[in-house]
Amino acid sequence: MEELKKLLIELENIIPHQELMNPLVSKSSVGWHIEHALLTMNLVLESIHKSNPENYKRTFNLNRILVFTLYKIPRGKVKAPRAVRPNEDFNTDSLISHLEKGKTNLEKLNALSANHYFEHPFMGYLNLKATIRFIKIHTNHHLNIIKEIIESKN
Repeated sequence: MEELKKLLIELENIIPHQELMNPLVSKSSVGWHIEHALLTMNLVLESIHKSNPENYKRTFNLNRILVFTLYKIPRGKVKAPRAVRPNEDFNTDSLISHLEKGKTNLEKLNALSANHYFEHPFMGYLNLKATIRFIKIHTNHHLNIIKEIIESKN
C-alpha cells in the first residue's frame, strides 16, 4: 500500500512536465502517460471494490506469469483499452482530480479481503495481492517512459 502511495506522489511531482513529448520515446506526452496511469489505477481499484470475493477463481495465465516474473510490461505490445485512454483535453486540474480519486481509492483497499479481485483482459483474475502488484508494475512502466521523455529534454 505504501508503495502505491509513493507512486502517486511520483506521478503528482511530474505533472509540471505534462506538456513534454519525444516521439522517439513515445507518441504520447508525459501528461498522457500520467493520465493513463491514473485512469488505469482508478478503474482497477473501483473494479476490485465492486467484486464479490466468493466469485474469485484462480486460473493459469502465461501472460500474468511473464509480467509478474519479469516485473515488466513490454513496450508497444498492447494498446490501452478505450476505458483507460485519456481524452486529449486533459489538463492540470483533471490530472489532480484523478490523483485525488486514486488516493481515496487506495484508502479503501484496507477494507477488502484477499479474494476481492480484478479481471484483467490479458492476465485473467487477479486477487487483491496480484492486483496491487499489477498496479505497481503498470504504473512503473509508465513512469519509466515518462522519465525517459523528461531526460531526453534535459
